[in-house]
Amino acid sequence: MFERQISKPEVEDVINTGEEITGYPDDRPLPSSLILGFAGKRPIHIVVAYDENENKCILITVYEPDPEIWDADFKKRRKP
Repeated sequence: MFERQISKPEVEDVINTGEEITGYPDDRPLPSSLILGFAGKRPIHIVVAYDENENKCILITVYEPDPEIWDADFKKRRKP
């Protein structure tokens, strides 16, 4: 996230207010989710896992979705 110039407050805001666009319930060691949110007008995707036993949200990756790969709403990948 630091290399992509996405701040900790932006990440926290997306996790708290964003929309889960894909769930990965079979991910191991923990199920994960892809969340879409915005920092101003800038779209941000965050993949997180949630450890219920530890009551922790684990940040896996954060990136700005490429508009050439994602549809205009950044919720679905474009068809090749």
